[in-house]
Amino acid sequence: MAGGSRRAARRAQARAALQRADDDAARVPGGEQVEDGWVVRSVSGTASSRPYRCPGCDQELAALSPHVVVWPEGRPDDRRHWHSTCWAARGRRGVKVHRSKNAPRYG
Repeated sequence: MAGGSRRAARRAQARAALQRADDDAARVPGGEQVEDGWVVRSVSGTASSRPYRCPGCDQELAALSPHVVVWPEGRPDDRRHWHSTCWAARGRRGVKVHRSKNAPRYG
């Protein structure tokens, strides 16, 4: 088996695990709320298993840290992971770095 196919299988398993975690969180009553056209879901530290990049401050969200996941209503594929404080302060300061959808997230 080629190394690429093992890697693809691991990525598919990780994606499926993340999707199951997202589905479980969606079933929690009151787990999501809508603010100004954005769906906001709080994520506990134990539910996040990998690092993300916060679009508010452009700093890394460490794995296992509590944060919020935000996406425009009706577009769950455009979700972003924010520090809770950055999301709360978004009215006072805008997004620091504007990235296109195909831009690299890290680097």
